Amino acid sequence: MAGFLFPDEIKEIRLSAATHNPDSGLPTWLIVFALAMGGFGIGTGEFAIMGLMPNVAQDLGVSEPQVGHLISTYALGVVVGAPILAILGAQLFRRQLLILLMPFYALGNLASALASNYESLLLFRFIAGLPHGAYFGVAALVAASLVPVHKRAKAVSQIMMGLTLALLIGNPLATVMGQSMDWRYAFGFVGLVSLLTAVLVTLFLPKNPQEQRHSPLSEIRAFNKPQIWFALAIGAIGFAGMFAVFSYLAPTLLEVTRVDAAWIPVALVVFGLGGFVGNLLGGWLFDRLQFRAVGVILVFSAMILSVFPSATGSLPVLLVVCFLTALMVALGPALQTHLMDVATGAQTLAAASHHAAFNLANALGPWLGGMAITAGFGWQSTGYVGAATAVAGLMIFLVAWRRPEPVPEAR
Repeated sequence: MAGFLFPDEIKEIRLSAATHNPDSGLPTWLIVFALAMGGFGIGTGEFAIMGLMPNVAQDLGVSEPQVGHLISTYALGVVVGAPILAILGAQLFRRQLLILLMPFYALGNLASALASNYESLLLFRFIAGLPHGAYFGVAALVAASLVPVHKRAKAVSQIMMGLTLALLIGNPLATVMGQSMDWRYAFGFVGLVSLLTAVLVTLFLPKNPQEQRHSPLSEIRAFNKPQIWFALAIGAIGFAGMFAVFSYLAPTLLEVTRVDAAWIPVALVVFGLGGFVGNLLGGWLFDRLQFRAVGVILVFSAMILSVFPSATGSLPVLLVVCFLTALMVALGPALQTHLMDVATGAQTLAAASHHAAFNLANALGPWLGGMAITAGFGWQSTGYVGAATAVAGLMIFLVAWRRPEPVPEAR
């Protein structure tokens, strides 16, 4: 349906897969490791503040919903930076662009670690978000080009594994670091990982003179396809529910479940484990169901998020629901691979915009959740907010799914 491809588009995707990796003397897994390391650093930088929300609020003298605005500001940086940097970098080789993006990310996070007040931290979180989407988009294209076409979703999920390992390991580690020392050390750690990634990409990702590049204007022209916009809308709205819950998980544990702060890293590990499994599940589902996998994931997500509020009174039940909620990460590789199918001629811009859309979700989720909390509905109301956005995403999916297939032109 929405994943229809013209013959020439299929040819371009297969050509990319066949030509990216010239003989470099290095195994492919080293390239994947280097790219996933960047995902680990970016994921840790994005999510660290969620586990440290009470610490940041106390240190800067602001409320926890105001700390939620730091999350939204970072997400806004991703939304702004992803298309701009993708367009500006369209004429660069992907290796060059990746090497430039990671020091940029390091700079934003090291500046965040040194922020003197709330206002300067808002600015630095925006700057840190700028290279996020372009990095993940380009890294996913590189990963997909390393394997046969029918294994692209799995390859993309391997790159995204760095992001889910950030949920599983990086975020809890940053939380413990922030609780035992200072929240600023978490962002310093992210800066160092980002610089290490730049070194690894330089060493392991070979140059590819045959790589197809597009002019910025051609990328923009090719981007104007309904299938692309539907996919981006699904990510921006349908994925917001996970962030509505995750962003306020720490205060929910403290204020509703009423457990000791030492349980926050444990809950984050459980959430991260769910994200890790969900990431692999998303690639597996898409390789088998194609675009239909997105609908399956959204239906499951709406069901689990609607259960979240009733689970907050019991720690064991809440941990189980946290794991199930994090399976929503499966949307990532599924939508990313779908965009590769429908965005021929604008793959760099579309791949980067995919992460911009997901960070719109990262901004929308905490904002809507914060509104519900401020209105007096309680910390647990984020689950109902999340279920509503998942249903909205499902409605967009159904519109996209029922849209008539384009009729191929005579070639």
